[in-house]
Amino acid sequence: MTKIDLLLENLLKQDVAAAVISDPVTINYLTGFASDPHERYMFLFLLADKQPLLFLPELDAARAENTLDFPVIGYQDSENPWEKIRATLPQTDFAKVAVEFDNLNVTKFKGLETVFTGAFVNLTPLVQNMRLIKSQDEINKMLVAGEWADKAVQIGFDNISLNKTETDIIAQIEFELKKQGISKMSFDTMVLTGNNAANPHGIPGTNRIENDALLLFDLGVETGGYTSDMTRTVAVGQPDQFKKDIYELCLEAQLAAQDFIKPGVTAAEVDAAARKVIEKAGYGDYFNHRLGHGIGMDVHEFPSIMAGNDMEIQEGMCFSVEPGIYIPGKVGVRIEDCGYVTKNGFETFTKTPKELLYYEG
Repeated sequence: MTKIDLLLENLLKQDVAAAVISDPVTINYLTGFASDPHERYMFLFLLADKQPLLFLPELDAARAENTLDFPVIGYQDSENPWEKIRATLPQTDFAKVAVEFDNLNVTKFKGLETVFTGAFVNLTPLVQNMRLIKSQDEINKMLVAGEWADKAVQIGFDNISLNKTETDIIAQIEFELKKQGISKMSFDTMVLTGNNAANPHGIPGTNRIENDALLLFDLGVETGGYTSDMTRTVAVGQPDQFKKDIYELCLEAQLAAQDFIKPGVTAAEVDAAARKVIEKAGYGDYFNHRLGHGIGMDVHEFPSIMAGNDMEIQEGMCFSVEPGIYIPGKVGVRIEDCGYVTKNGFETFTKTPKELLYYEG
């Protein structure tokens, strides 16, 4: 049974006979065809007892036809896409139509309302649950992405210098990866020095690398359709004991959570395993985000590993474990690995050492 067949089978159990897939990543997941339509429209139409149909910009239609074994319809920029969709679909009068609420913007939603007569229901939870448990093939691809993340962060380490800025190091990481055939990062690479790392989502800039401070790297690589995500914090020069103590506390929390993970515990319990270490030391207020997020074809996927989420952890789930301690004006530390749940525990995709590494600027 194909992924499309499985999705339709689950929808029919809910008396839903039509679905519109609008997220390019979901389309790739279901069909193996990857494309970013940018400001244009791309939809995968799934109708019970009918062939799937992919509607997309004409400029990508030929490539889709060479990839897929079902009909592909392209549209020119000068055409009205909604009129062409209405003219193309064999049926538009359904009682219910499933659409991805988490992806659709208002323009797309209103456009689809001109095509279908039925009520829209949310497809997102079903897609999320389909993508929740990774196959061995998916895990293998993520292991490769993790290896590239390890290579990327090592490039960053090798370029640490007091004469360089945060963005200098980012440029060197991405330049070297491109030379090796990696064209896309999972997200905007972060290199944050000193107090800039005390902002969990700090913005790299022209800050020169500080001496006797901590330096944070947060990056990921996309390859084979799957992503990686890791964070390491290293020492430049000789940071004071307070900074080193905060680092060790963060590492203790991360290892506690990783050691706790196994099938049957809950996402909230995994979060608590790390959080209680930091809270016990008196720094709970400075760990101000969830412990982790799912990862796969998207760098941030369902589920959230956080307080209040009683979802049971299952074998094959993939997510991050990334405690952080951010004390404004003093220090910022985050340590992150993504991994997959095994029968007995948790294996990480990234292998870069986590003891505090020291570099001379």
